[in-house]
Amino acid sequence: MSPAPEPRESLPRELRPFVDDEGRLARWPSREKVQRMAAALLATRFEPGRTYHEREVNELLKRWHGFEDWALLRRMLVDWRFLAREDGGARYWRLEPPADAGGGADA
Repeated sequence: MSPAPEPRESLPRELRPFVDDEGRLARWPSREKVQRMAAALLATRFEPGRTYHEREVNELLKRWHGFEDWALLRRMLVDWRFLAREDGGARYWRLEPPADAGGGADA
């Protein structure tokens, strides 16, 4: 089970307009810096040390966003190294966020 959402007030200011009151990503930001913040937020929904099947990744992403493009989100999480996966995409696991994830303190 993924952790409870953070209060919107604790999120970076630029990310807040994209997150609803339940902590779900309501829409995908257009700026890459904010996209990386959104990906970092989604990555927190995955338990460190746990391996997920692709179906579980999809279900978790469906739960935490509202614009019906879990494939885009899964690809971004892997491309930006928030998640790693086996060749073929059968299993996924959370990585430590990269230093340039953009999820830091309020700007």
